[in-house]
Amino acid sequence: MSPTPKPAAQAPPANPEALPYKLKFETVSGSGADLQIRSLLDRQQFHDPDGLAEAQGISSAAWPLFGMLWPSGHVLANVMQTYELEGKRILELGCGLALASLVIHRRGGNITASDCHPLTAAFLLENLRLNHLPAMKYQTGNWSRDNPLLTRFDLIIGSDVLYDRDQPQALSQFINLHTNPGAEVLIVDPDRGNRASFTRKMNVLGYVHTEMRITVLPEGGAYKGRVLRYVKTEQAGMEPVVA
Repeated sequence: MSPTPKPAAQAPPANPEALPYKLKFETVSGSGADLQIRSLLDRQQFHDPDGLAEAQGISSAAWPLFGMLWPSGHVLANVMQTYELEGKRILELGCGLALASLVIHRRGGNITASDCHPLTAAFLLENLRLNHLPAMKYQTGNWSRDNPLLTRFDLIIGSDVLYDRDQPQALSQFINLHTNPGAEVLIVDPDRGNRASFTRKMNVLGYVHTEMRITVLPEGGAYKGRVLRYVKTEQAGMEPVVA
């Protein structure tokens, strides 16, 4: 049986004034019952004194991105509010603040959140505490490196994970290493330019593709993007199907 470790990163001091970065607290609606989320104040926050993020390939400009709520994350969390979870081992990749994982966890789903940012686990611990939720499985997931503690899953989810032109190759290979036969992959993408490249690479690996346009955020407000769905088959090279 594979290990099911829980967030093990050391949580930051309880007093926000003692932290080297600034925080804010948000109430997320539109995905069932409200969730209380502790996040970074803005994209100007940075703290990597020991170079832990840099060692994972995270630049200073990208450092705060894990700690913010993004529109695509809201969309994914809303999808997970009603998605069929029974009997599925689920992985959220590049989870950041893990909003979708929290929704799945609250519904009783078998979810493992993953990210490569060194503070993700600590933020997850605090957001579980804020919402009176039990411990959740968490593992480091770096798409460009070996991840020996991650096994295979029946459903892999992610939001806004195709923002770099090198990511379609790394992410498609990572996903293929960690999916069971017949697995589903759901990616919420805000119409980034790397979507087509990612779909081609997934198609070559034997995944058939459908997609659904999204124009409104769960809590209201305009959104421009798509929910991309890939299903693993044995027929590599099959033409993708667009709905």
